[in-house]
Amino acid sequence: MANIKSAKKRILVINTKTERNKSIRSKVKTYVKKVYQAIESGDKAAAEEALRAATSELSRAGSKGVYHKNTVSRKISRLSAAVNKMA
Repeated sequence: MANIKSAKKRILVINTKTERNKSIRSKVKTYVKKVYQAIESGDKAAAEEALRAATSELSRAGSKGVYHKNTVSRKISRLSAAVNKMA
């Protein structure tokens, strides 16, 4: 355990940020799963709606620094390609 006051504070701050990032990552995964479920069910309209929501969540996570911007772009691109392939 840390003895220095600033080190103790850093531990608290890191724990807070870790919890926030974990919750955001979980939320993103849920939205991505919804897109793939809509694709598997064959419902194009639901898949497009789920893609819109997932894209928004991914972008938000990228802007908060949870994911790297290239990771966000790659994930959005792959989701979009999967939905477009449904037609």
